[in-house]
Amino acid sequence: MSSSTPPQGEVTSPEIPDPKAPVAETTDAALTAPQADAEPSPEAGDAAAEASPSDASAPSSSAKPAEGGRVDVQAVAAKLKELFPALFGGGAKPLKLRVQADIQQRAPGQFTKAQLSAFLRRYTGGTGYLIALTRAKTRFDLDGQPAGELSDEHRNAAQEELTRRRGITEARRAEEDRGRQERAQLLRDFSRTTLTPANFCALKGLTQEQLDTQLKLAREEEAQQPPRQERNDRPPRGQEHRRGGPRGEGRPGGPGQATRGDGPRRDGRPNEGRKPPRQPR
Repeated sequence: MSSSTPPQGEVTSPEIPDPKAPVAETTDAALTAPQADAEPSPEAGDAAAEASPSDASAPSSSAKPAEGGRVDVQAVAAKLKELFPALFGGGAKPLKLRVQADIQQRAPGQFTKAQLSAFLRRYTGGTGYLIALTRAKTRFDLDGQPAGELSDEHRNAAQEELTRRRGITEARRAEEDRGRQERAQLLRDFSRTTLTPANFCALKGLTQEQLDTQLKLAREEEAQQPPRQERNDRPPRGQEHRRGGPRGEGRPGGPGQATRGDGPRRDGRPNEGRKPPRQPR
């Protein structure tokens, strides 16, 4: 094996999948989704080294190069999935080392060396494939059968690459969040300022064009935010209940309390609302 370092390609997915997520969900994307070219993985590099010059035969029409000499990786992926569904038709599996030579032996004339090299660089650099490397213990041949043990060196290198990509994604998200917050604050400041636009630009260190661009983007981001729900847990104004109930409740003379002087007289006759005579001290 020439190297143990996994592809260090540019992160093209807006979100790096969790290594605990099912690998099958990322396999098709690794086969067909456009990605930036990555450095070949150990298996891709060894496979390319094993291929002889005679392997670069004319490709079939189903996997011919795209215009301008560029390889149509999606067409190569579709053909490989058709020819070898046990390996390329399901969830991502670690490929057997030197698998490129096996493909050209099993499907002569179907692919050029350049086509397979381009496909393997992309496929083995995909996040779904790296996740598969961290989970598996063996590699697999074109028939989907175990074909050699997966080394700890390759497994650890794949995990390190996943960690690196996740760090890049999280840093980018944090930067985007800071930008949104700064634009939102700029919009609030602009809506409250009494300065002229020129003076406001000078205060913020922006040109008029930059200010217009930032404000437009801030308004678009504000419109995309979900509407805020108003709190309905407070009673209507004037009906607030203070501690101890409504005003007057629980105090002498308040609602629910007997009025002074309403009790019966000592002689048993009704008081009729008059206050009883004050007793001498």
